[in-house]
Amino acid sequence: MGSKRRLLPWIYEALRDLPFETAADPFVGGGCVAYLMKAMGKSVAASDFLEFPAVLARAILADSGRTDDDALDRLLAPRPGGPGFIERTFAGVFYTPDDLRFLDRVRGNIDDLDGETPRALALAALIRSCLKKQPRGVFTVSGDLSRYDDGRRDLRLSLEEHFREQVRVFNAVPFVGDRPCSARRADAFEVDPAGLDLVYLDPPYVPRSDDNCYIKRYHFLEGLACYWRGVRIREETRVKKIEKRPTPFGSRRTALDAFDRLFHRFRESIIVLSYGSNGYPDLATLEGLLRRYKPSVTTLVRPHRYHFGTHRAVGRAVADEYLLIGR
Repeated sequence: MGSKRRLLPWIYEALRDLPFETAADPFVGGGCVAYLMKAMGKSVAASDFLEFPAVLARAILADSGRTDDDALDRLLAPRPGGPGFIERTFAGVFYTPDDLRFLDRVRGNIDDLDGETPRALALAALIRSCLKKQPRGVFTVSGDLSRYDDGRRDLRLSLEEHFREQVRVFNAVPFVGDRPCSARRADAFEVDPAGLDLVYLDPPYVPRSDDNCYIKRYHFLEGLACYWRGVRIREETRVKKIEKRPTPFGSRRTALDAFDRLFHRFRESIIVLSYGSNGYPDLATLEGLLRRYKPSVTTLVRPHRYHFGTHRAVGRAVADEYLLIGR
């Protein structure tokens, strides 16, 4: 999801001297910046308009919790007569029959766990397992994916093996922060700006080519997060996509107005906008929009390589990463 993980040291340097104790991350994505701000001792309200990033954020911003051996046994336990939706829907599309049956079993068992945090930790581990197992790391291709087999260990492991590993990974993530943090699914324009010292904005943007549709790339993860409840699968598509959720940031026709409304909404907070030089609108336009609401706008620039996908041959697009800081 265009993760900022490699940019975290740079982002930390930009944030550390800003005067803030409360922050919002309303486009939380993979959650690494929200986690960084929690580690800095800040109170973080994370959200996303998609469900699976919200699940990841609930897991990584938790103060405590772990999937212990007893819970793992319950998650892996058979479910006689249990749901077979994933196996029926995605047979021949993604993963092996055994992997699909595993997903049905564990996803059903997750719903039986008590408490939001245990469910979030287990579901985050399952989401991450699916992402690592998918040869390109995105869900736009299906069928015979042998051409993407570059010998990586991730492609050799079953989903159950991945899941056991990811459970251990997410067990090590929670820590008690200095201030309370929260995560939920919400549109950025639904986030209450009151009391926010700083808002970190990393919205999707209109790229020069292709598109920025996360649903197209990650529809399987979004469906898994909600077990495809309340979404419509486009049965005519080869990979069983779900309907797109439109965002005003995804179109040249609506992007400028969306950024203006976003800056206006959070005008009382320090605004930190993460953006890329390969997007629309351009830097000068965004700086002009931000200056409508902020007398001081500073722009930091760093070269960065963006990519979608996990296989070794995936193309890396070189671009400049911007941090626009409005105060």
